Amino acid sequence: GQTTAFIGSTGSGKSTLINLIPRFYDVTDGCIKVNGTDIRNISQHRLHEQVGYVPQKGVLLSGTIDSNLRYGRPDASDEEIREAAAVAQATDFIEKKEDGFNALIAQGGTNVSGGQKQLLNLAAVMAMHPSLLILDEPTSQLDPIAASDFLETVKKINRDIGTTVLLTEHRLQDIIPYAD
Repeated sequence: GQTTAFIGSTGSGKSTLINLIPRFYDVTDGCIKVNGTDIRNISQHRLHEQVGYVPQKGVLLSGTIDSNLRYGRPDASDEEIREAAAVAQATDFIEKKEDGFNALIAQGGTNVSGGQKQLLNLAAVMAMHPSLLILDEPTSQLDPIAASDFLETVKKINRDIGTTVLLTEHRLQDIIPYAD
């Protein structure tokens, strides 16, 4: 239920460290535990059901906003998808689109801004109801105002929903205003 930030310069190992948790790589020494269980003793499928991951550069698939938000949880109800969008603060820009949740997304999300892509990725992850949210330099593609808004959203997710958040950032001063 806490937020932990890994802060360091480019190449310092922040992404490598957090990529160990969903087992994109396995540890070569020691172990990583989630809720007291060594992650090597949890199937990757089960682990990925618990862990939501938003990469540095958001990735969207061709389809609709709705289909992208359902990517990690195809059986989510319409209400759950809208709730996830609201939690991620993505509802405003989605509803401004002519077709709303049915608006088309180009391959790679080339028809939405970097900030909108990050919010859609966060919404897709929140639709999964993860107990652990991993954000790899979530503000790297955002302007300062969008970055501030995004970090406020993450703080709210942590505070109101109780999701544990791990994030990486380059600069401590980007995180300090959002620490409790």
